[in-house]
Amino acid sequence: MCNKHHLEFILINPFSSTILVSIVRSSGPSFDLLLTKDPSKIQPVIGHGMPGVDPETRIVVMAGQEAPTFTRTKRRTATQHGGSTLADLQQALEDYLPFLLGLVKDGSPLQHKVQFVWVNQEDDAEETAMSNAWYEILSVLHLMASLSLSQANLLLLPRTSADGYQPKISEESRRTSIDIFLKAAGYLDCAIRQVLPLLPAELRRGLPVDLTEGVLRALCLQALGQGVDIQLGLAIDSTKATLAVKRRLACEMVKYWQQAQDNMTNLPLSNGWGEKHRLFVKWKYLEAMAAAYYYHGLILDEGNTEKSHGMAVAALQAADEFLKESKKASDAFNTVPPLSRNPPLWGTMKYLSEKIPKDTSSKVRINQDLYSHDKIMETAPTLPDFALALKPDDYQLPPLHISWNDENISNG
Repeated sequence: MCNKHHLEFILINPFSSTILVSIVRSSGPSFDLLLTKDPSKIQPVIGHGMPGVDPETRIVVMAGQEAPTFTRTKRRTATQHGGSTLADLQQALEDYLPFLLGLVKDGSPLQHKVQFVWVNQEDDAEETAMSNAWYEILSVLHLMASLSLSQANLLLLPRTSADGYQPKISEESRRTSIDIFLKAAGYLDCAIRQVLPLLPAELRRGLPVDLTEGVLRALCLQALGQGVDIQLGLAIDSTKATLAVKRRLACEMVKYWQQAQDNMTNLPLSNGWGEKHRLFVKWKYLEAMAAAYYYHGLILDEGNTEKSHGMAVAALQAADEFLKESKKASDAFNTVPPLSRNPPLWGTMKYLSEKIPKDTSSKVRINQDLYSHDKIMETAPTLPDFALALKPDDYQLPPLHISWNDENISNG
């Protein structure tokens, strides 16, 4: 147990299915993972599908096959056991946790006997080393959430349809992605509620910004916000969904992204990836505001009074302004190093980017005698406030592996 474990963690662009689409098609960085460990420092313990390989080594072996072509660090470790899928890596992490939790059982001193070293993505320091198993558990939960985000994003890649027409995303894939976004949020919520409080205050202050409560909460809210975005897209495609339903979803999306922004406000996200993350959240918040004001304007326009029509125009003009600002935020996101390509519009924003300018222009022409463009934000009505419906999955840390039973330890 005294061997020094060296783990590298690279998380590249855990932000959006749309970004994943663009990066998968380009030569830039993609949402991938790189874990490496020096095999010479590992003592084989339990096979779990790879004879003579312990669970953590299995994770490293498989993750090496998922490594991106671009990483923050140049360090690489070769792997020898073949390829893997994200689902395989997720399962390996789930198998690893019950072993890892044995190190912290009943306050065991073993929790301080192994030094865990992870390479950071958003922190200025390249890596963070801590001799505390709770730090490793926190990192693993963060990785499990990141894998879930990646799995959801992969489901949202357009596929060539059976009829040979333009690639599209099936309704089944979209609905499944929502479940996976909730799972990702559940891992992060567990990390915040069940793991962070167990780290000593001194160690919490030494955590990289990637694992601070603010970033973890922002990622959790981001997953929920993306889930609502998919729900809104499904509602747009449904003939049964009313304007009221679409407005509510859009307004909920605003709250998720606003809260994500609030959690990142005072964090030192100064390097490329940290700034890129902050800009991503701002971009998605502005898109959500555009959607919310658009549907709010359509509902107000159903009123029969001059006042309601005037408020509808103001709301639609606000939607148009937020849409323009979101495009600027998207450009800013893509130009911050590491550079990424602006992806083609899809889903909710593909629809709204066409409808918002068209409907706004139409309403302004009708009411041009009453409303001027430079008064948009001053006259925009307040958005309605709805309770948030999507919640993280209720993920609980698993029970200890049977090998940690007192009887097995004494017999071992």
